[in-house]
Amino acid sequence: MTEFNARAKFGTRAMMSAPAPVADAPPAALSDQARAIADRFSDRPISRSMLSGWVRIIEFLAVLAIGFAVYLGTIVREDGSDPRYLIPLVLGALFTIALIQAADGYNTGAFRSIFGQIGRIAAAWTLVFAGFAVAIFFLKLGEFYSRLWFTAWYIAGFAFFLVFRTGVAVLVGHWMRDGRLQRRAVIVGGGETAAELIRSMEASADKDVQICGIFDDRAGDRSPAIVQGYPRLGTIAELVAFARIAKIDMLIVSLPITAENRLLQILRQLWVLPVDIRLSAHTNKLRFRPRSYSYIGAVPFLDVFDKPIADWDSIVKRSFDLVFASLALVLLSPVLAATAIAIKLDSKGPVLFRQKRYGFNNEVIDVFKFRSMYAEKCDYEAKVAVTKGDPRVTRVGRFIRKTSIDELPQLINVLIGNLSLVGPRPHAVGSNTQDKLWEAVVDGYFARHKVKPGVTGWAQINGWRGEVDTSEKLRRRVEHDLYYIENWSPLLDLQILVRTPLALVNTENAY
Repeated sequence: MTEFNARAKFGTRAMMSAPAPVADAPPAALSDQARAIADRFSDRPISRSMLSGWVRIIEFLAVLAIGFAVYLGTIVREDGSDPRYLIPLVLGALFTIALIQAADGYNTGAFRSIFGQIGRIAAAWTLVFAGFAVAIFFLKLGEFYSRLWFTAWYIAGFAFFLVFRTGVAVLVGHWMRDGRLQRRAVIVGGGETAAELIRSMEASADKDVQICGIFDDRAGDRSPAIVQGYPRLGTIAELVAFARIAKIDMLIVSLPITAENRLLQILRQLWVLPVDIRLSAHTNKLRFRPRSYSYIGAVPFLDVFDKPIADWDSIVKRSFDLVFASLALVLLSPVLAATAIAIKLDSKGPVLFRQKRYGFNNEVIDVFKFRSMYAEKCDYEAKVAVTKGDPRVTRVGRFIRKTSIDELPQLINVLIGNLSLVGPRPHAVGSNTQDKLWEAVVDGYFARHKVKPGVTGWAQINGWRGEVDTSEKLRRRVEHDLYYIENWSPLLDLQILVRTPLALVNTENAY
């Protein structure tokens, strides 16, 4: 059988071509019950992979630091520095983390049990030093290394693990009670299919998924109000609003894969969300190769969409932003100062102004810009697009808009954290073309908000900047934004950053 590819079958292009209205539907109002449940889950969840990763990093650095501190106190103080101690320091830290990993000491279940995890760690820590003892004996290195140093390092290291892992267990227990360490999931589609899926998931030993409720356009016998103890909270349209408030991690569609048209209609509404989307495969009669599935416990799922730039990718991107934005602010400080003075001399009013724009997950954020219009004519909601020769724009404003210098204060937004250096450009809330809001012009427009918006982006370096006076220009921008989201990498960000100054040379559409 040819291996099934869910991404190819229900991918981005399929979503945009599925039978649906021309534009994204306006947000649906939630019921009181759905709103209460969404508010309960409004705190951001904590990724288990991120948690285990940070524990590894902290313990590796702590083992190194403790060993080095003991070295300074016992060896350097008495005999002076000896670079040979660097070898056991690094090897000891590496082998400790590797052995704890081999003993399953970095899964969330281990973190919850103080005594269980301390036993594993004590065994791994002791085995490392037993290995050192054997190596020193057979290699006849006893005269080169201090037994006092090894003993003090062992005792101090064990004390650290005892205190640190106790703190981790307390924190993990608190986060588990609050539901922040479980992936928050919503079942899409009710009835007996959803009931069977929930029974299978609850019977699984893997309890890292918390079902928050069920959403279905159907009602009555086909989709009762309560399924296996979980309430039906609303329709598919209402699910979009619910997922954004509740910080949902995963949407599980419990419909048979053979219902292709129905699936496409549902997925088209949901793919704009920055979440994982899975098709339940436990009741499907079609069977595919095991590697076609992902699993929650023993329950199989077909992956349709993955949340973009998640977990460690988000750390890499945030680090990239902080480093390069800080460097840019320092290097461009003369330009920023000169622009502020020119604006102040050219016209009355503040140097900066804040504009409401759409940010990550469709949240409204304040974005900083240099003021390029006369103060009394500023359009804070961008209801009227700026055109060539626009009388609202000042003399200095024309220059800084053509060169995009007016956007430089957004580097402050990058440091604050509501913008990224590279990403889809943040559009003003009132942006429109031919008296239509942009979300009403392009189908799937809000999918560009699945990542943080950026100061520059893939669309801008490919010539799609400036005036948006036709629907075609907006579609091309959105297409480039979606390409960036699906193909993101640190190298792509660096490429866009390097090409941005060259793209600014073309001022044809910038007014």
